[in-house]
Amino acid sequence: MGDRITGGDALAAAENDRRDGEVALAFDPAQRANDAGLVFIGRVRSPWTSRQECPRNLTAAREAGHPARIEIDADYRAGLFGLEGTSHVILLTWLDHARRDLIVQNPRNAGKRRGVFALRSPVRPNPIGLHVVRLAGLDAAAGLLEIDAIDVLDGTPVIDVKPYFAGIDAVPDATTWDR
Repeated sequence: MGDRITGGDALAAAENDRRDGEVALAFDPAQRANDAGLVFIGRVRSPWTSRQECPRNLTAAREAGHPARIEIDADYRAGLFGLEGTSHVILLTWLDHARRDLIVQNPRNAGKRRGVFALRSPVRPNPIGLHVVRLAGLDAAAGLLEIDAIDVLDGTPVIDVKPYFAGIDAVPDATTWDR
């Protein structure tokens, strides 16, 4: 896809695409990456082909009413065994079109500046997406997971799929900053 920002291009883009109060790193985190042995196990197939049309979160994606699909590569399909009957999964993605250089951001919707680790923004040193999605269908042999919605671009790499356990993963007394 043509709008990917990588390497030195990210730093150049950062100089031209910063909101008031934002702070960029003096380096591109991708250039400091250690080899973690990370592999992509598949791809997201979504209706979103540009960042402008892509919903900013899963709530907006669900409101748009467009289902999506996860395609797991053949080598990893056996890992879907036992997922039948699961209503929701946690999907980890690599947000390959996101900038990696901003450490303090000034999001349009948050009202004030925040450090990257206080935000859900895809712009972060390691652009890993976390998505809790409803599993609408599963064809393990074909490596296909039909999901209710997704807030990433078509072709986004998948890092992992995990079952969502409400009794373990839900935190009823969790709090966040007031928007």
